[in-house]
Parts: sequence; C-alpha cells; structure tokens
Amino acid sequence: MVRSWYELPEYVRLRRVNGLRLSPDGSRLVAPVGDLAPDSKSFRSALWEIDVAPQAEGGRAPRRLTRSTKGESGAEFLPDGSLLFSTGRPDPEAASEDKPKAALWLLPVDGGEARQVGSTHGGVGAFTVARDSGLVAFTGRLLPRAKDQEADSEARKAREEAGVTAILHEALPVRSWDSDVGPDHPRLFIAAPPEDEDARLGEPEDLTPDAGMALLGSAPELSPDGSTLYVTWTVPTSGGAGRSEVVAIDTATGRRRTVVGGPDEALEFGSPAVSPDGSRLLVYADSEGEYHGEPRDATLWIVDPATGEGRDLLDGHELWPRDYAWSADSSTVFLVADQNGRRPVFRVDVASGELTRLTGDHGAYSALNPSPDGRHVFAMRDAWDAPPAPVRLDADATDGEPTPLRTPGSEMSMPGTLTEIETTADDGTRIRSWLVLPEEASADSPAPLMLWVHGGPYMSFNGWSWRWNPWLLAARGYAVLLPDPALSTGYGQDMLRRAWGQWGPRTHADVMAITDAAEARADIDAERTAMMGGSFGGYMANWIAGHTDRFKAIVSHASLWQLDGFSGTTDYPPVWESEFGTPLDRPERYELNSPHLHADKIRTPMLVIHGDKDYRVPIGEGLKLWRDLLLHEVDAKFLYFPDENHWILSPGNAQVWYETIFAFLDHHVHGKEWVKPDLL
Repeated sequence: MVRSWYELPEYVRLRRVNGLRLSPDGSRLVAPVGDLAPDSKSFRSALWEIDVAPQAEGGRAPRRLTRSTKGESGAEFLPDGSLLFSTGRPDPEAASEDKPKAALWLLPVDGGEARQVGSTHGGVGAFTVARDSGLVAFTGRLLPRAKDQEADSEARKAREEAGVTAILHEALPVRSWDSDVGPDHPRLFIAAPPEDEDARLGEPEDLTPDAGMALLGSAPELSPDGSTLYVTWTVPTSGGAGRSEVVAIDTATGRRRTVVGGPDEALEFGSPAVSPDGSRLLVYADSEGEYHGEPRDATLWIVDPATGEGRDLLDGHELWPRDYAWSADSSTVFLVADQNGRRPVFRVDVASGELTRLTGDHGAYSALNPSPDGRHVFAMRDAWDAPPAPVRLDADATDGEPTPLRTPGSEMSMPGTLTEIETTADDGTRIRSWLVLPEEASADSPAPLMLWVHGGPYMSFNGWSWRWNPWLLAARGYAVLLPDPALSTGYGQDMLRRAWGQWGPRTHADVMAITDAAEARADIDAERTAMMGGSFGGYMANWIAGHTDRFKAIVSHASLWQLDGFSGTTDYPPVWESEFGTPLDRPERYELNSPHLHADKIRTPMLVIHGDKDYRVPIGEGLKLWRDLLLHEVDAKFLYFPDENHWILSPGNAQVWYETIFAFLDHHVHGKEWVKPDLL
C-alpha cells in the first residue's frame, strides 16, 4: 500500500485504471491504464491485461500489453481473440506520416508486435466489432464536401496551402467542451476483419456520406452478425439545435431508417446497445425538461429494432442510469444508477421488469461486462475511499459484495476516515453528505472544515475523483464535506423539482443546512471553515459568497457568474434554455439566480480559477467575476490557465492548482503569511 501518495509529486505519478473490456470467451480482461509520461508533462494510457480470477483463486498479476509515447485507448476484441485498439503512434510501415492521427491497431491473440490496420486522414474515433462476424465499424472525420478519403486528403491540402483555418457554421454546436466543431465531421465506416496476420482491415466503406453533423459525439453499435449498424443520429430542429434519434443502417446497402425517436416524441434517444441475440435494443432515453414543467429525467427503453415499438424498462423506478449491458442470454439487463450517494449495480429481468439491486456496498460501479457463462459481471468499482479498480460480481446476488481482482492501478491507504452525515432542510427534505475526516480530528483537536459542492448540477458525489480529491486536503488536516443538495441525482425526481429554475436560493439553503450539521460535530472547528466548488459547484461558490460571510475563504473554479451572458456563449445553449429560457424572452430566472447581481455583498476572500479553453463555461465568466471582485475591493486572486479547459488536466498544472489552493487556505483559514507557489 502506498502511504505517501497524497504528496502532490507522488499523487500525479499514480497509475489510474480507466475502463474494462471482457473478451467474448470470458477469459481475458483488458483495461486502459493511465500514468505519467516520461517527460512528466502529460499523462498517457497503455493497455493492460487483468486476470478474471482473484488472487485467492490463482489469479495472475496484471501485465502490460502496449507501450508507446502517444499511448493507447479503447479496446475491442475480434472473434479470434486478437485485440483492436486506437492510438496516435506513428506507423513504421507508412511511407510518410508527418502528423500521425489516431488509427486502429491490432495486437495478435498470442501477443507480439501490434500493427496498424485501419485509418483515415482525419483520424479514427469510436469503433466497435460485430461479435460473431468480426465486421468493424468506426467513425472517421472527413471534410463536408469530400466524397471519399482521396478527396478529403486533397481538400485538407488545399486549405493548408491557402492558409485557411476558417469554419462556416450553419447549426449548433460551434464548440464542445474544449474543442472546435469542424471543419471536418464524423462519418461511419465499415471494414472486414483482416484476412491473415499480415493484412489490414478490408477497404473501409463510407455508410454515411450525407451525415453532416448528425454523428457528433456518437458511437456505433453493430448487431452480432454485422448486418445492421445502430447509432445515435442528431436531426436539426429550430433555433440551430437538434434532437437525437436512434437509426439502423443496413451495412450491405447503406439504407438508413429511424428505429426510435422523432418530432412527436417527448424524449430523445441515444446510445443503443443491441442484445446478444440481436432481437432487441437498449436505448438511453432522456428529457432536458420543460421551463414550466418537469425537470430533466432519464431512463432506459427496450426497443424492438424491427418495429420501433418500445417500453420503459425502468417504469416505476426513479433511477438515473449511467451504464448498462446485456446478459449473454439476452434475458437480463445490468445497469448502474445513482442511489443515495452510491452508484450500485442493478439487475432487471426483461420479461417481468423485476428489478434487484446486485451490490449492497457503498461503491460506485461502471464498465459492466457480464460473463458469457452468466455467472459473473466484471466491472470497475470505486468509492470515496477507493480509486477505480476491477472487481468480479455474482450475477445472481442481491446486495452482494464485490470480489476484488488484481489491479494494475495504485492501491492506497487513506489518510483519515470516511463517514456519512445528514440533516433536514427547511422544507423537510433529507439532505445527506459524505464527510472525510483527517486522522487527527477529535473533540480535543477539531479539524477545520472545507465544504465542496459538486458540479453538474445533475449528478451525485458518490465516487472517487482524481481531479477533486478530498484526501489531499485531509492529509493537510482538513475535514471535507461532500453533500448532495437539491438537483442531485439518486434521490428521486423531487430532489430535482425542488430547485428546477431556482438554482441559487434552494440549493444554498440545502448546503447551509448540511454545513450547520457538520459544524455541530465536536471534531469540527466551526470557526475555521472554507468552501470551494467547480462548474455548478463554482456557481454555488459565487452565490454563497454573495449571501453569507460565514466562510474564511472561497475557491471558485470554472464558475458561472453572469447568467445572461453565459447563456449564449456556453457550447450548447439549447440545453440551458430548456430550464432558464433566454434572457430577452424570459428574464425572470436570470434575475432570480444570477450571482453577479449580489457582487456588492461579497466580503469573503476569493480565489477564482479558470481555463481559457473551457467552452462549457467560457473564460468570460471568470474574467467578469474577477473584474467585479476588484471593483468591489474584495481580497481576491485569479489563477488563470491559458491552455487548460473545464478541468485542469496536465500534471504540472494540476499540481500548481492544488498548491495554490493550499496556499490560499493556509493564508485565510490558518492566518499564515501568503506564500505564492514557487512556479508561479
């Protein structure tokens, strides 16, 4: 067990398991594992093999399968057991490759040297393999007018030689998270598997030359025999927005039809998963909510792909599904959903609709992989006191316990303890929270308190975070409060209804109530409290700053400040407008909820943090917040990252992020002299 991992130089070196994929025969597990690149300036990912048996049953230690400076991601098995993956490493057999893009590579079933087997000039994105036939489907990016890859290459060369980088948009989105949309867009290709150990994939066939922007963010799903490809397809609507449907594409003819979705549907549909027998689809169904109606909601539909007839698989259950998979015999669906500060695995009998909770611990599960013999479900498990690691679950259990597998990740002991607290809000609603306590916290030595509010806002503080890790603060003597206030998932739709369209007032009341409960503990020093949050949590940091001076310091990361300006500059305004409307047509919720209207009341020292490449909450929000704090002479600092996005992802910047927060807290919570981090 690593005990010094919470020192920042050690923290950024930890290995991090990021997914899991089971081979069709159930004998092998493969996972992408991230670690620090040799230059220490970035993280990279490699593929590791994990034994399906735990150590007590003779399970072998994990072994690394791939190694390159560019790293590898994604993992899909071909029917013969060979492994297909994506990487941007240069192809040693290519005549010239000035700027290698992500391509498909194949690792033989018995090991050996991986080789490139498929590519496009714009790179390869999401990909999948037909379980029985081995047909491969993948997304490749082409310029809009290009009829084929040769024309795409010529068009790219012409733009480059002319010095043109401009992009003409005719619909949303223009940007997404930290990337520009266009000038190329994804299309779907299919290719036959390699004919022998030296061959590439078959000649890729473009199934969607008319896709335009319809496939942005979509991932393909093939029927087991490869005859049909299912994918999320975005259809343009009014105001430059779009709605999502699920379409089926005949891989032999390219004919496309809508399976589920349409202009008359109240829900949008996406992320199809075809049953192993090919007879049904699982489809994620969600609603962005209505201004004067119900808030956001999500569920799973089971659909007949031939007729489009479907039903709500979770009817009567207020679960927000996050991941799902079919059993090998197509009779059962396994899913994970937020629930009461956890993210358990559930089992649903398709015929009867009977729902059973498979796991009963406090874990947060993901990457479900049911075994072909029906006995187990392999998954990733994490929790606030455990980083993501592979586990084996009994597929027939009720409130069962996970069996840990040997992990290529880092095993750590926590510098403190994890507990839960709850209270009752002013409207009678139960508000619960995780509380991380440092080892030395006691009635004789109460710990200063740090309140964190989660982002989203439609999420739950139910699992490990590499970006916002409370144990790094616990190792420095702070208790960390991780509440699920109004708008949190896992507590039913009423928890969302309470603050739909009134983010500030309702959520503030909940957060203050749970903070009161924490401060009432004998092992908490109520006179030394601070607060921080990012994204929606940053919005709440700004709101709290304008409505109370109870905190010694507030850290506001990637935060919303002036909502009327934010509404038109975020990367996809239609989602926002379903709840808030537009400032001109419906100013009421902007006037009720915008933190900038309370700038004159802020007295608490604030640290503002923002990345320039953040397109979800654009940099203008941080700049306006910083300027308003200066105008009102608030004791404030602005930590600016020119090349980071909504998250601070590079190792060096992540370390400086924490160092600056620690220094800011030392100064304002503990009264120490302000000391700027060395590299700033």
